[in-house]
Amino acid sequence: MKIVILGPAHPYRGGIAALNERLAVELQKEGHEVKIVTFTLQYPGFLFPGKSQFADGAAPENLVIDRKINSVNPLNWLTVGRQLRREKPDLLIARFWIPFIGPSLGTICRIVRKNRRTKIIALTDNIVPHEKKPGDRLLTAWFLKACQGVVVMSKSVLDDLNTFDRRKPRRFGPHPIYDHYGKITAREEALRKLNLDPAFNYLLFFGLIRDYKGLDLLIEALGQPLLADLKIKLLVAGEFYTDEEKYRDQVKKLSLEERIIFYNQYIPNNEVENYFNAADLVVQPYKTATQSGVTQVAYHFNKPMLVTDVGGLGEIVPHEKAGYVVAPSPAVIAEAIKDFYTNSRKTFFENGVKEEKKRFGWDNFTRLFYELMEEIGK
Repeated sequence: MKIVILGPAHPYRGGIAALNERLAVELQKEGHEVKIVTFTLQYPGFLFPGKSQFADGAAPENLVIDRKINSVNPLNWLTVGRQLRREKPDLLIARFWIPFIGPSLGTICRIVRKNRRTKIIALTDNIVPHEKKPGDRLLTAWFLKACQGVVVMSKSVLDDLNTFDRRKPRRFGPHPIYDHYGKITAREEALRKLNLDPAFNYLLFFGLIRDYKGLDLLIEALGQPLLADLKIKLLVAGEFYTDEEKYRDQVKKLSLEERIIFYNQYIPNNEVENYFNAADLVVQPYKTATQSGVTQVAYHFNKPMLVTDVGGLGEIVPHEKAGYVVAPSPAVIAEAIKDFYTNSRKTFFENGVKEEKKRFGWDNFTRLFYELMEEIGK
């Protein structure tokens, strides 16, 4: 088939771009002609909270990536839509993660559908955003009405989809494994590269830092008395997309300056392996969630996880098999960390991770789109 993916890709950075590129690679392996159509302007600068929207490295090899979409220019949406309508792809996969992007992608999809050939399927990270704003539902509805089918990656997003549309064909499949962030190497090698003391054990909080991800809960958990005697440190690896100082102040107030190491930067793809290989336990203390790519990076590196029982995180990490699923409470998080180390759970959980990761193959994920195409075509 001829397939187009609409959404972030190189030179844009982040997990959404990474999944689009990895999905394109898989679809090509399965024999299809694939092109990603990405943005010339994704976010205006005043709407972007980070230091840069762009990756430093070279473009991925053997992928066709066209920069065409201006997210705030309606005339551009018409032009891109008409170009793709004339190209007549068999399948267009539109990536949706935030209402802001709904008008541009929704308009393009509407125009492409007029060729009466292309099947339009949304790949949705969120239907309802973590950080809500006025007008979100209108923008999301505009996008969803342009699509003939929807793929979701967590059951909580499926529930949110039902608040907009209960009849549109849909499929649920968990986020597949991110297997392109490097190799599994010895802990000692990773610690050396990060200049970390091997006498300590390390927890990892990874990814862009937003308030809903609950870093404050984890910091408070680390300050609980029951963890005081453990030789553990927390690595916080990711750029702040919120007020950094309030987290720094919290660390200082709890006298945890020697136990928490901040890497306040976007972690390039070729350095991701160092942080995961160095860690014993990946912690995601989210206050709200749908799914998370971080769990799938952890699965690739065979790392046990501690996640909170919000959104779809508990669907991905079986409790006391591949890690812990706990309430978003500092005391409960601390109890799980204590159990992990004092009862030597690492090897048992690593074996559970290796078994569980078999569920998240890319062939299972691409099959969702083929099934939807067949259903839409009836």
